[in-house]
Amino acid sequence: MANIKFGSEVYTWFMQGTGAAYSNKLDHMIRIAALAGFKGIEPMVLTPFPDYWLGEFKDPARLKDTLEANEIELAGLALVCSWDAEGETAEEKAAADYAIQTLKLFPGAKLGTVPLPGGRHSLQERRLNLAKNVNRVSRRAKDAGIHATFHPNSPPSSIVRTPEDYDVVLNSLDPSVTGWTPDVGHIARGGMDVIATMTKWGHLVDHIHYKDFSGMAMGAEPWAKMGTGRIDFHAITEWLVTRNYNGWIICEDEAHEAVDDPDGVTLQNGEWCKNNLVPLIR
Repeated sequence: MANIKFGSEVYTWFMQGTGAAYSNKLDHMIRIAALAGFKGIEPMVLTPFPDYWLGEFKDPARLKDTLEANEIELAGLALVCSWDAEGETAEEKAAADYAIQTLKLFPGAKLGTVPLPGGRHSLQERRLNLAKNVNRVSRRAKDAGIHATFHPNSPPSSIVRTPEDYDVVLNSLDPSVTGWTPDVGHIARGGMDVIATMTKWGHLVDHIHYKDFSGMAMGAEPWAKMGTGRIDFHAITEWLVTRNYNGWIICEDEAHEAVDDPDGVTLQNGEWCKNNLVPLIR
């Protein structure tokens, strides 16, 4: 039987120049996510570290107290690095080590490894370097009792956005130390069928990101507010249920409405999930 929980990603608050307004306000994001009905939240750790995204909540004790006060879980930490070189840079290693040490205090929370888009030059070399570094970080995480999961993305400058990119990088991951987080919006924006792609790499699926896709793969506004675009969330959720998926579905709305009103969009996402998707997993 599937055991699925819905959570929220903090990137909804950090888009297109709005991020500075939410510096050091992870407590606000946690409160809004809880009000939306989400059971978990997934903050981000960026290089160079420490960064303003976590602010004072880089203190694990303060993070834990705030989560408990709002009766919400830490679903994971998204570690965002370039990983362009053959080995980790000092800054990348510092960020990874912080994330791993923090997650040791939150049993069950995952380490998400997310490549920072940096252009499609030297593509094959950089794709292989990325996989080597993700495997390296994931192995350290496993040694510390943390489960790691790889999250590709789809901006034009991303090196893991097309079917060929997925074949190279996902085939180069070590499945003994890392899983894969399909982001259904990024898959669609990369020109791939979501369910077919998830089926192809189904043995790696251990965490999910939901965002809606407008259909404009290279357009100015690729994202749609959840439930208004082209992603068939019902079919994807049914796919997960029939495969007894146990884990998180993390909602990460990047529609233009979220730039001005991330709180309102997050509350709407929670209501939409409650009305449309939660019944499917029951």
